[in-house]
Amino acid sequence: MRILVTGATGFIGSRLCELLVSEGHDVHGVSRSGGGSVAGVDYQAKDFTDAQSISESLHGIDCVVHLAGRAHVLNKQGDAPELYRAINRDATLQLARLAVEAGVKRLVFVSSIGVNGNQSAQQRFTEDSEPAPAADYARSKLQAEEGLKALLQASDMQLVIIRPPLVYGADAPGNFNTLLKVVDKGIPSPFGLVRNARSIISVDNLALLISLAARHPQAGGELFLASDGSDVSTDQMLEALAHGMQRRRWSIPVPQFVLAALLKLAGKGDLYTQLCGSLTVDSGKARRVLGYRPDTDTLQSLVRVGRQYRLSRQTPR
Repeated sequence: MRILVTGATGFIGSRLCELLVSEGHDVHGVSRSGGGSVAGVDYQAKDFTDAQSISESLHGIDCVVHLAGRAHVLNKQGDAPELYRAINRDATLQLARLAVEAGVKRLVFVSSIGVNGNQSAQQRFTEDSEPAPAADYARSKLQAEEGLKALLQASDMQLVIIRPPLVYGADAPGNFNTLLKVVDKGIPSPFGLVRNARSIISVDNLALLISLAARHPQAGGELFLASDGSDVSTDQMLEALAHGMQRRRWSIPVPQFVLAALLKLAGKGDLYTQLCGSLTVDSGKARRVLGYRPDTDTLQSLVRVGRQYRLSRQTPR
């Protein structure tokens, strides 16, 4: 297949391109920076929001995997809802229209489990769960999903939507990168009394699922929730990373109501939900429909990630 990947030089995009090339696909990668590190990929320095530029890259493409978008940023101005909508919704719909015009057969849109909500309470999220996004980023992803469904309903191009939870790896950005640094520095964690459950997914498992979504004949028109298949608590996650890094870890038994109050006072109430709340998903549909077979031992995978992170810090750059 001729596959175009947007966000091809990013954390997920790089691993996906590597897998697709190994499977024998003709891979074209689009990113603002252009050059990437995966041999065999035709990298193009283009912004997917530039209609004229990106339309040229769509000719002859069988499938577009759309990873690029605006993720969470730290400053309030950068987190403005209209910026999320402009890039994650409007530019995505523009890309889809151009793909339809170019005769692309399938679009795989990587959304977010945040579309379902930021906590799953006592019941796992499934593909049938009602969307309940709690943040502007997740709302923009849901709007993109709904817009894509409406746009492609009367076209021949198939839509596949994937909603991953936290994606982890030794070179992961964002919140997981912060966890890696905290463990590496030996900073005590206050999660000794937290008994939550989180569904997460390794970047390798997500790349595998995206590859299946791009080529499996039964994937068209479907929504898939993604995960490794086994859940972990925040404390277990940190313990596994510390084991892989060969770091001693101090887990302080802070009552959760105290932790919640302290984070709220610090203006980090959302962080409490992310670190102490439970968010679990049922990824059984991907197994049944696509034959998705992930590495399901999440704790062992996290140990490997911790080891890889430690080695990368020791290797001169």
